Amino acid sequence: MNNLKLLLPMLLFSIVSFGQTKNFIDQPYLETTAMVDTLVKPDIIYLDILLRESDNRNRESVEELEIKMAAKLESLGINLKEQLSLSDLGSNFKKYFLKQKDVLKSKAYKLKVFDAQTAGRVLVGLEDIGISNVSLDKTEYSKMEELKLNLKSRAVAKAKTQAEYLLKPLDQKITRALFITDKYYQTFGYGGELNEMVVVGYGASMKQEIKQIDIEFKPIRVETEVSIKFGIE
Repeated sequence: MNNLKLLLPMLLFSIVSFGQTKNFIDQPYLETTAMVDTLVKPDIIYLDILLRESDNRNRESVEELEIKMAAKLESLGINLKEQLSLSDLGSNFKKYFLKQKDVLKSKAYKLKVFDAQTAGRVLVGLEDIGISNVSLDKTEYSKMEELKLNLKSRAVAKAKTQAEYLLKPLDQKITRALFITDKYYQTFGYGGELNEMVVVGYGASMKQEIKQIDIEFKPIRVETEVSIKFGIE
């Protein structure tokens, strides 16, 4: 008896589910897919800065390099408390042994800036004080979630317009959306601009040239695709 009581609700649930699926398949519908995309300029840029005693001719200590770096960044308008952080506490003061006598230390930082021009000034400024190990970590767009929702809404509107145009010659109309799926794509383009601007230690003549170069990161492409099944009458 108990088994029968359990079986009856399961059978009822299966019948209801089957009925819903059958109703959806049996009613006339039109499926259309629409895609919208846009390009956005990165407004958050992360730079990796590595301080190593072995990288400067004067063999300055990591502590001395830190002081020089902080002063230079502040002179460029960088808020150290909000924009500079240790990128890996575990790597703080890593030790390198040379000739089993000299112990050289290093310290890694991550710097956040908000435009390519500031990134360029940081690269050149740090190179001027002997800090050459600076490279790009990643770029981001601060309003990405808001942008994704906007693109999805535009894609839905585009799909609806497509469906209406397809049905117009048939003298039919869409009723309501029966089923909606969406996909989201995001691609980054660093390209040659970044590689040319990573500071790796230049001579005096090269420094003069690099100061005249404006860094520009390629925009981020964001795409949204929606597929909608519209009921028709």
